[in-house]
Amino acid sequence: MRGMENEENTQTDAMPALDVVLASASPRRKQLLADAGVRFVVHASDVDETLEPDLLADPPEACKKLAERKAGAVVQEVLAEDYIGMAAVIGADTMVVCEGEIFGKPVSLSDAKRMLRRLSGRTHEVLTAVSVWMVAAPEPEKISLGFRTFVDRSAVTFHELTDEQIADYLRKGESFDKAGAYAVQGAGADLVARVDGALDTVIGLPVTRLLKEFPDLVGPVA
Repeated sequence: MRGMENEENTQTDAMPALDVVLASASPRRKQLLADAGVRFVVHASDVDETLEPDLLADPPEACKKLAERKAGAVVQEVLAEDYIGMAAVIGADTMVVCEGEIFGKPVSLSDAKRMLRRLSGRTHEVLTAVSVWMVAAPEPEKISLGFRTFVDRSAVTFHELTDEQIADYLRKGESFDKAGAYAVQGAGADLVARVDGALDTVIGLPVTRLLKEFPDLVGPVA
């Protein structure tokens, strides 16, 4: 790959273009990044999300590790295509943590129901880790890499939910690709009493913090 084309790229030749790559197929992360005015391409890669016992006992570190794996895998794939240019590859992972237990994406209807019952009437933590890898490849054999990872946290409090409310929500079909079995940006908002922290962290990408720490992602100001 000899460089990547960002949609509607208006950067001038006077400044080297920064190719922004989102290492995620999540439509929610894609929308958050697009709404923030970032021009990017999507390049997701399947990675092993198995976590060692010591990481399972440390959710923030586990979240960071998965974000790094996702971004790192895409970096390897991009460089394998003889990429030339400068790129920022963004990997992210979101975890719901309730009383020390990590809730990932439910594997079945009963698993989703179990998660929502556990979250009912409680406050849980949502962690989103973001790992940004900077790639400089002026020539195929001259490559430099660096990355930085951070974790953003928000607290979410659920209403007390009846079995009927849980069943009604599950029928909406939002649960099965969401950590914790709910989508705060969708019908799942009705389950939530309060969010303390950034809403975009709960949705899956803390864009405000991301752009504060990496302002070059939005490109030069015209």
